[in-house]
Amino acid sequence: MSLLVIGGCGVMGEKKETAEPVGLKIMVPNTKGGGYDTTARAAAKVLQETNIARNVQVFNLPGAGGTRGLQETVKEKGNGKLAMQMGLGVVGAVYASKSRASFAETTPIAKLMEEAGAIVVPRDSPYRSIRELIAAWQSNPKSISVGGGSSAGGPDHLLSMMLAKAIGISPKRVRYVRHDGGGELLPAVLGGDVSFGVTGFGEFLEQIDSGELRVLAVTSEKPIDILPNIPTLESVGIRLTFANWRGIVAPPGISFAERKVWIESLTAMHDSREWKTELAKHGWTDAFMTGFEFAGYLTDQDRQVAEILAELDLA
Repeated sequence: MSLLVIGGCGVMGEKKETAEPVGLKIMVPNTKGGGYDTTARAAAKVLQETNIARNVQVFNLPGAGGTRGLQETVKEKGNGKLAMQMGLGVVGAVYASKSRASFAETTPIAKLMEEAGAIVVPRDSPYRSIRELIAAWQSNPKSISVGGGSSAGGPDHLLSMMLAKAIGISPKRVRYVRHDGGGELLPAVLGGDVSFGVTGFGEFLEQIDSGELRVLAVTSEKPIDILPNIPTLESVGIRLTFANWRGIVAPPGISFAERKVWIESLTAMHDSREWKTELAKHGWTDAFMTGFEFAGYLTDQDRQVAEILAELDLA
């Protein structure tokens, strides 16, 4: 079982005729240090380094699994300078928190990237391999806690439940401990507050490289270059692949010209050498699409999340 992610590319093609935009703002709907935060700040950095845009600001507005930020984005109707960094986690959180706002009310701008999940433990964990962890979990599910950086319906939560089901554990028996983004999850994993963590591996590369965290397995179809010698779940006999993604939406009611500024700016960023460097640095997969193509993708992801939650008896 896997959550489908459909790649694509929407390239504008024409040369920008307008002056570089000034004062764009990207809202991150969870805490600093997580995947949304890292992605937004990488995008802002490249936009400014390449002179595509000037004075791009990133700010955090955490709460309710990202739906607080979604609600504020919807309230900012007509604000063409604002956009929200989001992804699969906020799509799922809409269901979990019974959010009054929905993505149908936003203006889809662009999908930026995809990232495989990882199963991580602190360096002093008793589990030295994914097989050891799975054996312990199967023998006594109540003794194992799983930490994730998303609320119910988010990528870490979905991955935890799908992994449990793949190895014969009822999702209802999973002790999932939610955190508001990777920034909160990291100290919980390092401190041993949870038995293991599930997250996008790119969020914790610094701690992985330093040896503070150990990756037991990744959820991609093939091994990941930036994590040599780390097995995929499929390679150890667990039939599960999974990928998270991140994109950007704007408030409702922005003008065609304002939407075009965002799409052209992010398309130019995507085509830059500097953005390709960021993708390689974080181990992200290029999965760029814009505008109406991204809107269709969002609708499809919303449907798939609802179906998976229902299949897992979680909706």
